[in-house]
Amino acid sequence: MAEHALLSASNSHRWLVCTPSALLEENFKNESSAFAEEGTAAHELAEYKLKKYLGIKIKKPKSEFDLKELEYYTDIYFEYGCGLISEAKIRSKDPIILVEQKLDFSSCVPEGFGTGDLVIVADGILDIVDLKYGKGVEVSAVNNPQMMLYAIGALNLFDSLYDIENIRMTIVQPRLDNISTFEITVDELKKWADDTVKPKAALAIKGEGEFCAGEHCRFCRARFNCRARSDENMKMAQYDFKKAPLLSEDEISEILSRIDEFQKWASDIQAYALDKAINENKKWEGFKLVEGRSIRKYSDEEATAKTLIEAGYTEDVIYSKSLLGITAMEKAIGKKKFKDLIGSLVMKPKGKLTLVVESDKRPEINNTAEADFKN
Repeated sequence: MAEHALLSASNSHRWLVCTPSALLEENFKNESSAFAEEGTAAHELAEYKLKKYLGIKIKKPKSEFDLKELEYYTDIYFEYGCGLISEAKIRSKDPIILVEQKLDFSSCVPEGFGTGDLVIVADGILDIVDLKYGKGVEVSAVNNPQMMLYAIGALNLFDSLYDIENIRMTIVQPRLDNISTFEITVDELKKWADDTVKPKAALAIKGEGEFCAGEHCRFCRARFNCRARSDENMKMAQYDFKKAPLLSEDEISEILSRIDEFQKWASDIQAYALDKAINENKKWEGFKLVEGRSIRKYSDEEATAKTLIEAGYTEDVIYSKSLLGITAMEKAIGKKKFKDLIGSLVMKPKGKLTLVVESDKRPEINNTAEADFKN
């Protein structure tokens, strides 16, 4: 069984903000998912490719997932990592290159450790590279606490051996075409560890401090019935009791700032209640379990087509043909051929306009519908 760190680097974005959450989560089973298992398969294949490149003997892993897809996307991570390794060899005659390296950051987090996917130690720059195989949420390396804790662990091992000035942290998320890099000085990193991490970790390890709901609740195991999250989202109900007949602009702005998290919370509550009703026969007062609406489908497509063709219908009548999607086409013919042959024929239309909080990293759109109309 794999080791488990209470204050893990991967959950640090949560326990650094909501310090009691780490101990609270221990009351809930940490269940795996198909997405997590697919991510593990991708990491195993990526580890194999890098170690083979470095001349380390390793057996190629087997996987029940789409091997063609795994090969394609881990190649993007592998090629990026090889580029950084080549760069490090120019800066140092003997850089240290570690794959799937255990990193101990217990100097600032009690019993804290994690695993760095790729660590490259050379004069001047220490590289930490992390493969994120998920495609649900784009992850940024900028001030990313998981990466920064890994960096502290790497510094603890190698700071005295090399003249390291800067830490360069990179997240490679190939299925979202996202490569995010953030650089910080060694002094800045150590200051963050002393001023921010140590006091927060001291509270978190004891389950002390204040609960704080927010975006970091997304994957918390206690998110379904956390009291603090419920209280925060139930503040939305106050708008049912406003005395004025119309909401003010300030009130609408406040609702907009909370509504995404409110919708996620409501969805989590629905999922939790449904799971209990289905798997534990839980009866919720005022609700009942019913069969949802469904759409018709063929029980046997091959037999259906054969029957129709024998009845005199031609294939162009019963089948519809469509071009492969961009990602599928790129995999089918190869990235280079795709770019050479049809790269000029690929366009990315503008996304639908949407309101987001000001902290969102996307640039603001200044043109308005009125301006578009005049143009």
